[in-house]
Amino acid sequence: MVKVRIGAVVSEFNYDITHMMLELAKEHAKFLESEITEVITVPGVFDMPLAIKKLLKQEDIDAVVTIGAVIEGATSHDEIVIQHASRKITDLSLDYNKPVALGITGPKMTRLEAHQRIDYGKRAVEAAVKMVERLQ
Repeated sequence: MVKVRIGAVVSEFNYDITHMMLELAKEHAKFLESEITEVITVPGVFDMPLAIKKLLKQEDIDAVVTIGAVIEGATSHDEIVIQHASRKITDLSLDYNKPVALGITGPKMTRLEAHQRIDYGKRAVEAAVKMVERLQ
């Protein structure tokens, strides 16, 4: 029996990294006797809130994990993206009374650092499952 049914919102931007993050997240969910039952891909981290909201409205989703990699560029764009997205992600969790775990790496991160942090997808699943269990 599945303990926690998880929805995942995954950024297509830096997909070589986020795909690996998602695969680790799926494996870890199974290890925790839970399951990622639905995945929605979005263009980038900034685009996540609407997809998160869609999943949170579903009765068959207990929690949502976000998976993305925000890599530093020539401007401070990476900082703006992560600040606004993380704030809205927190708001959605509170609005729907369901955990939304942050599996987004960055800002101020190089591509190499992003590859070294692919376990953040796994960490997000861990946090989501723990939060569901602790809030029951």
